[in-house]
Amino acid sequence: MTSTASFGTFEHDADIGVRGRGATLAEAFASVGRALTSVVTDPASVREVLAVEVSAEAADPEVLLFDWLNALVFEMATRRVLFARYEVRVDGPSLSARAFGEPVEVARHHPAVEVKGATWTGLRVSREGDSWVAECVVDV
Repeated sequence: MTSTASFGTFEHDADIGVRGRGATLAEAFASVGRALTSVVTDPASVREVLAVEVSAEAADPEVLLFDWLNALVFEMATRRVLFARYEVRVDGPSLSARAFGEPVEVARHHPAVEVKGATWTGLRVSREGDSWVAECVVDV
């Protein structure tokens, strides 16, 4: 199976949009997690020295994305960590994941901004051809 996973950001007024694509919904959510990290620093600069369990639950895929991103923002802020990679499982309304990363090292990670949270703006989860797309604007 060829992976279609990718992540990126897009401009939105004073905030930043994050987008993830993947062959599955779980892969798209993992990719949008990397996009969230990329708002702060290059995910490739983050070592995987710890794992954090993250979960969310919502009947609607867009609300699940909103809750997922805010759970990641909470973990990053309270633990003072950045994540390089995400293993995500989506089973109906339930998302369970492991986020792999390390504590922030300002001199090495050069954090660009602090993400305050996901917003309802531009919130979208949909199928596009053979892949899933998950996107949202985050408040910085």
